[in-house]
Amino acid sequence: MPKNNAAQESTDQPKRAAVIINPMKSSGKDFKAAFYRLCETENWAEPLWLETTAEDTGMGQAREALEAGVDVVIAAGGDGTVRCVAEVLAGTGTPMGLVPLGTGNLLARNVGVDITDPVAASYDVLNGTDIKVDVVKASLDHTEEEQLFLVMAGLGYDAAIMANTVDELKDRVGWLAYVEAGIRHLPGKPVRAQISMDGQHPVRRRVRSVMVGNCGQITGGVEVFPDARLDDNILDVLILAPEGKLGWFSVLAGMFGRKNGKNGKNKSVEYFTGRTAEISLDHEQEFQLDGDHLGKAKHLRVAVEHGALTLRMTKQPQR
Repeated sequence: MPKNNAAQESTDQPKRAAVIINPMKSSGKDFKAAFYRLCETENWAEPLWLETTAEDTGMGQAREALEAGVDVVIAAGGDGTVRCVAEVLAGTGTPMGLVPLGTGNLLARNVGVDITDPVAASYDVLNGTDIKVDVVKASLDHTEEEQLFLVMAGLGYDAAIMANTVDELKDRVGWLAYVEAGIRHLPGKPVRAQISMDGQHPVRRRVRSVMVGNCGQITGGVEVFPDARLDDNILDVLILAPEGKLGWFSVLAGMFGRKNGKNGKNKSVEYFTGRTAEISLDHEQEFQLDGDHLGKAKHLRVAVEHGALTLRMTKQPQR
């Protein structure tokens, strides 16, 4: 009988969440207190509260959460925090929840998470269900080291925007700061590129930017990849190659036309799909993963990993 009682007590233990939070982007002590109250109200155990640092932006904390055996790991911060936590959780089966506290909140926007209310987003995690989504592994300049991304990687113009967005302006006007940086970087020279999908013969273009998408929306709700889905085991690759003084108008027309099924023969914008992609450039360009500028590179290799990450959420992905 005592053995049965012990087993019963074990099964009755409340669930426990870990919160990995970027203190630079947090809502302060008010959110921490509110989350503790929420766990108590929803009959969850006291959470494991872990703050990121400049030296460890989420990966070490995610490993600590896994070792503690929590039921869900919540990434509370910007896209960088989400990406670091996901890199550790991918392939483990332990679900990740999202509490957006950044400027872009790219993954949260794509899956319909509430980006305006951290407590509401937390409630949706504690009362959510699990879904499987794809992740993408990227390696730069032929190195064996891989980095994970969830939304988008970019070489060229889009990464230059991320590298040169003014932080003070982001604090004042949010994602509109990226628009200002984008306008500043419209002038520029194209670079010769080779793009190969699934190991096929490469296409050669003169480009301003090459983007690889796992889902459709970027900063400001702009839908760059209308056909992309987080769970389709497919990468979407976009090449931007404006020509002449009015080239960027042709790019906009091509992207708008793609969304409405009318892209036609616009060579300023080209889309490709596959499970792997390899991009080679004739000289270095700025590089970004999920909005984080990570330096410069001449070569990028990416591959999708189908259903590798478990998300805990209330709403189903929109894309």
